[in-house]
Amino acid sequence: MVKLKILVNDEIDSEAVNLLRSQGFQVDVAEYSHQDLVKNISVYDVLIVRSRSKVDRAVIEAGENLKIIARAGVGLDNIDVEAARERNITVLNAPEAPSIAVCELVFALMLGIARQLCLASSKLKSGEWIKKQLSGFELHGKNLAIIGYGNIGRQVALRAKAFGMNVHVYDVAEASLVKAKAEGFNIYGPDKTQLHDMLKKADIITVHVPLLPATKKLIGEREFDLMKTGVIIINTSRGGVIDENALLNNLNNGKVAGAGLDVYEVEPPITGVSKNLVEHPKTLCTPHIGASTIESQRKAGMIIAEKIISILKA
Repeated sequence: MVKLKILVNDEIDSEAVNLLRSQGFQVDVAEYSHQDLVKNISVYDVLIVRSRSKVDRAVIEAGENLKIIARAGVGLDNIDVEAARERNITVLNAPEAPSIAVCELVFALMLGIARQLCLASSKLKSGEWIKKQLSGFELHGKNLAIIGYGNIGRQVALRAKAFGMNVHVYDVAEASLVKAKAEGFNIYGPDKTQLHDMLKKADIITVHVPLLPATKKLIGEREFDLMKTGVIIINTSRGGVIDENALLNNLNNGKVAGAGLDVYEVEPPITGVSKNLVEHPKTLCTPHIGASTIESQRKAGMIIAEKIISILKA
């Protein structure tokens, strides 16, 4: 019997690779460039990637034997889902895997901004005692606006409740709003006018939606105009969800007091507005590490492996 062949083109947890091999699959681990991926993909039945590999139409059309394309992570923006659908290729991801990791980074960014932790640490390390300049604020009692009540948004809401924050949730899905209401949170949606109502109340705004045509630049100049002066913005979803030019303008004019960013329109953010945001004195930035925990990476690999096995062994 010919073994089904799986190509793991971005690193996943070794336990997941071993699980697939234990089921009788041939699993090859590589990190092909896009050009080499197109050249080599034809012999494989399954392709597993993370965010590095771009699975565009060229890769998909070259993958004449592909049955499954799997992303060991949340988004599918690096996979041409429409091209895969045309070829009847199943596309999988693991949106549940990084929920805790990303949620905890959201709070790290919020707390870092609230207590000016980076400035405090760097000044102290350089021998400066600037205690009087480091008056921060508490999360307790603040209005937290959560845009998107999926796996991550829900975890943020539950922890914000423990911090004593007033939690407001916006989502376009009625089922998500019903769930958020049942869990005791203030709900807004599905219309964008209700998003605007929520933004007017917010002290801190955190975004947890995928990058889709409907969510591209969801937060733009109009939305910033509605916000309180002194609002804090957190984005660990995708850079394109927030209009970076609008964010930069509002950091400069004082409407936005600070922004915690893990994602950018340009990654790595070495050019243009993305670079300007990273270098801005009012931002706290990390290099797209939301899912970068040992636990999250293990869960993503194992979830994808189990989904692949359930399909191929059915």
